[in-house]
Amino acid sequence: MSRAGRRVVRAFWAVDRFLGGERPPARTQKFAARHPVLLTLLAGTVWAVYFLLLPGVQPSDFVIAPVGGLLLGGILGLTALYERARQRRLRRLGLWDGS
Repeated sequence: MSRAGRRVVRAFWAVDRFLGGERPPARTQKFAARHPVLLTLLAGTVWAVYFLLLPGVQPSDFVIAPVGGLLLGGILGLTALYERARQRRLRRLGLWDGS
């Protein structure tokens, strides 16, 4: 990794630490870190179904709903992967025992 890359990583973890990232994770955070794909699929599917159940559904909504579900699920999936990395870092630093 380049020098600038290491600097970015250190800055990222400094911001995370400032925002409370060294606290042990809650139960929901543990679930998200253990099951990022499930979280992605559930969030995207629920959003798409909810979108299609709204009154006044147009034909274009059948295209918008899955795309929106994919985007929302993708964002939550990336968030879950970040949480997994954070928990791995907490274990490595000895700040959390992984239970």
